[in-house]
Amino acid sequence: MSVAFGRARPPYRLRRLAGDTGAVVLAVVLLLWWLLPVYNMMLIALDPEGKTAFTGDIWPSAPTLEAFRGVLFQRYWYLQDFWHQLGNSFFIGITTMALTVLIASLASFALGRMRLGRGGVISTAALLIYMVPAYFLVIPFYLLMHTYGLMDSLWAVIAADVTFAVPYAVLILHWYGRLIPMELDEAARIDGASPGRVYLKIYLPLMAPALAAVGTYALLTAWNEYLYQFILLSSPRNKTVAITLATFFDNEDTPWNYPVAASLLYALPPIVIFFAVRRYIAAGLTLGGVKG
Repeated sequence: MSVAFGRARPPYRLRRLAGDTGAVVLAVVLLLWWLLPVYNMMLIALDPEGKTAFTGDIWPSAPTLEAFRGVLFQRYWYLQDFWHQLGNSFFIGITTMALTVLIASLASFALGRMRLGRGGVISTAALLIYMVPAYFLVIPFYLLMHTYGLMDSLWAVIAADVTFAVPYAVLILHWYGRLIPMELDEAARIDGASPGRVYLKIYLPLMAPALAAVGTYALLTAWNEYLYQFILLSSPRNKTVAITLATFFDNEDTPWNYPVAASLLYALPPIVIFFAVRRYIAAGLTLGGVKG
């Protein structure tokens, strides 16, 4: 009976082939599901009037890049300051990323490498800020920035973005830092290295994969944020692309192809930055798997 039962079971290779096929099919379905909105956006951006996606056509009858040229050369009146606003968005995103990496790396170094008591509890407790929805903190942030004279300043938005990005970054860096042997720090101290030198010469280089991950997370947090930019920024010189894209909905006569083309171009910088640092993130995941 055992022999017959063994023969009735499908061979190992057949089961593996079925599993691989199922995984590929699932991956293709998820990829199509993710690309479908991007495809619809491309239809709208390439259509001369931006109506193809609403007519049911799978491709514009006369595709054109006029909407993208209108964004790049600021030909449409809503986009007259597009490059200046994109510069503001870059400044907010890059500064938020740099400050988040700096603050979170210093905090995780102090909690994990300076032998502070209950470092794990402190880093976990920092996540309590996420128990309060970001929308509930808009009024306190508004009053705080008004008190310190930071209203209508890019630094006000940066302060808000850093506040929400740092707790998660501290937790990630603190746990990732446990993969680095403490013997390296002790050997450096025996050689006379100060804590600052240990932080610069040992901690930061070994933490590069995790720093790239939390830096990318902070950049995306600032890049995709809209509410605080809308509340804290008012003058045209300080507006960002996110605010400008939202104003398109205030005008019913605005052709859809221009805001959609601007949205597609606005999404490119984070994608480029992610691909630039992806090898560091992959290295961090590999290291974590080996150590685990």
